[in-house]
Amino acid sequence: MPTAQSDQPNATVTVVSPEILVVYIRQGEVTQARQQPYRSDPEDRLERSGNDTWLLRRGKALGTLVGSDQDILYGFDRYSETPFDADLASQPRSYRIQSDRDSSYRQPVAPLEVHRKSKPVDVANTDRGERRWAMEHRFYLRLPAPLTPGETYRVQLPGREGSEQSLTYQPDRQPSEAVHVTAVGFRPDDPVKVGFLSTWMGTGGGLIYPEGLSFRVIDEATSKVVFAGQANRRHRSGAIEDKRDRTYTLTDVDQLDFSALNQPGRYRLCVDTVGCSNSFVVADDAWQQAFYLAARGFFHQRSGIAMGPPYSDEVRPRPFHPDDGVTVYQSTTGLMDTGNGLNAQGTDTGNFANLVKGKTDEVVANAWGGYFDAGDWDRRIQHLDVARWLLELLELFPQPMASLALNIPESANDLPDLLDEALWGVNFFRRLQTPEGGIRGGIESAEHPRWGETSWQESLPIMAYAPDPWSSYVYAGVAARTARLVGTYAPDQAQGYRDSALKAMAWAENLHQKGIKAEEWASNRIEADRALACLELYRLTGDRPWHERFVAARLAIPAEARNDWRIAGPQREIAFLYSRLPADQVDANLQAELRATLIAEADGAVQTGQTTAFGWTKTDPYTPVGWGDGLGAPKARTLLRAHALTGRDRYLEAALLACQFSAGANPDNMTYTTGLGDRYPQNPLIVDQRITGEERPGITLYGPIDPGFYESEWMFEVLDSVTVPAARQWPAVETYFDIYIVPAINEYTVTQSMADAAYAWGYLSGRKPQG
Repeated sequence: MPTAQSDQPNATVTVVSPEILVVYIRQGEVTQARQQPYRSDPEDRLERSGNDTWLLRRGKALGTLVGSDQDILYGFDRYSETPFDADLASQPRSYRIQSDRDSSYRQPVAPLEVHRKSKPVDVANTDRGERRWAMEHRFYLRLPAPLTPGETYRVQLPGREGSEQSLTYQPDRQPSEAVHVTAVGFRPDDPVKVGFLSTWMGTGGGLIYPEGLSFRVIDEATSKVVFAGQANRRHRSGAIEDKRDRTYTLTDVDQLDFSALNQPGRYRLCVDTVGCSNSFVVADDAWQQAFYLAARGFFHQRSGIAMGPPYSDEVRPRPFHPDDGVTVYQSTTGLMDTGNGLNAQGTDTGNFANLVKGKTDEVVANAWGGYFDAGDWDRRIQHLDVARWLLELLELFPQPMASLALNIPESANDLPDLLDEALWGVNFFRRLQTPEGGIRGGIESAEHPRWGETSWQESLPIMAYAPDPWSSYVYAGVAARTARLVGTYAPDQAQGYRDSALKAMAWAENLHQKGIKAEEWASNRIEADRALACLELYRLTGDRPWHERFVAARLAIPAEARNDWRIAGPQREIAFLYSRLPADQVDANLQAELRATLIAEADGAVQTGQTTAFGWTKTDPYTPVGWGDGLGAPKARTLLRAHALTGRDRYLEAALLACQFSAGANPDNMTYTTGLGDRYPQNPLIVDQRITGEERPGITLYGPIDPGFYESEWMFEVLDSVTVPAARQWPAVETYFDIYIVPAINEYTVTQSMADAAYAWGYLSGRKPQG
């Protein structure tokens, strides 16, 4: 893009159609706060607010004191800007366009209309309760005559006389925000290779392009056209996109299909009269590179290990390790009895209340490891899904997955790096196993982190959940799978995981016989995880009684409850696992039933992907778009499992299409995974990163959210005051606001978003070449 030649901050002019210029203006810069040693002053006064300790000096807040010794000050961000009047910039009279050679612009002319789209791209917390927003403004100038290819235009911008940009209109080489394509790229044998064309102009609504525009794929190295085609109108503005009768895209969307291109290279996708996409690759390792980044993301989420060279560019001390003086206390409350587990009523008093209420003075030794769940420090049994799915990839694609080098501390041993990464999560819960066999559901601090405090400075009380049957069942199943995989590569190490799994199962089954008290849906969820654990132990041991227990556990769930979304997770795992067992090990009718259930769900995902404007899909077509089901990660696991079972192209094609949006083929032309592509989130809700400035790559965020469904979320009330149009009026596909304080969009979990991306990219990289 051309460099700004004006007094406006970070101004750029581009094109989205021959009649529409876009003026980008970045307003404001945020200098993020950094910790510094606290030097006391006689006039200092400390004020407690919740868990935070605020430092006031001569009546002015300077920040919070953090760490166990309260000897570190975390102050406020700083904000600076060049004065800019966005309202003035929304007026046609603020602009003049002129050209020496285009007769329509020999005399300076004003645009006919100016439409505006403004959103924050960072926030500065400049004082207690005070925020300043760094903004990205886009002004869409509708011109009185179309631009002429090859001609140069001078665009007078709002501000002092002489604020001008020069633009040469070259749609065969200029990047345009209107053309969207993946940042990951494609494998040569991918049966789907597509881009998209769309523009939503904020206050100007959707831009309607002529149907059937020509497009070309151009080789970046030679500038030769390697593919030509015509755009196909995939979505019309306002059309319903899913079973919720929702529309997430307030403009037309054209699909640009170049699936026949199979020659490796680096390309750009250019639409006639509009412009070009960012460059992308067609390469054998395209998906492998994305998977490598995602798998490394789990490494960067590890607790109990220091980060730094040669394994990471992120530098941080070791957090939550007992050798550093960290003490973990036993709580008498199990995870299943809290709002972070299966007790929905526990959220009435906060997710942490029941855990804190049960705190004892008993110290849990050797309680370290696992993955930080999101931007903060909790580690819970649900995280074992990461190990389950990494191990599944290793089972499905033994050779490519076993040879994947992740540059982790365990890389020098004899196990595949992917197995070592899975073991990091499994071993954490194995260390939390009691002598009797029960599994503690994880480790949690008494509350969310104190403001300004990093993971290695945690000063809140830290507790381990009491062992409970639900956590024990979940662990037993994953530990059984682990034993089976470890046995493939290191038979001498497998017995320990096998014994641990059986011991956890025996402990939980003993409680099951006595009766487990839980609300009805939670009882069904426990039974579903119990059934999955029985099935994993059956596969590990070959002992038929485990199969009988598996069948009995499934039947213990009332038929009317089996469609409850809250128990769908383990049932999906059961369906895929049982469908893959040899015919002589299964009940044929049950296997056919479970296989049909999985295929039906995959067919529903195919259908959803056909109706969404950008091809993304959902596992459950009725699920709202947001939080763990946001658009930041592809929801393709069921489609890929259906492909693994059937080999049918329709499931692979739907999965590939489902992966495009989160990989960059979206209106923001960005990925939602840190470090992936040229444009990715800069302000994820990662507490450590915000405080230190150390970027953490490989983290896939929740991403865009449906403002219609989640309009009551506090964030929309805040954002409505700074966005134009108001944030609640934005199409869901454009609601990624790169703001640290917005958890529904900018946070993540290792399971809901990171593992979804890793599984999809891992499958697509591991599958056998076609053709």
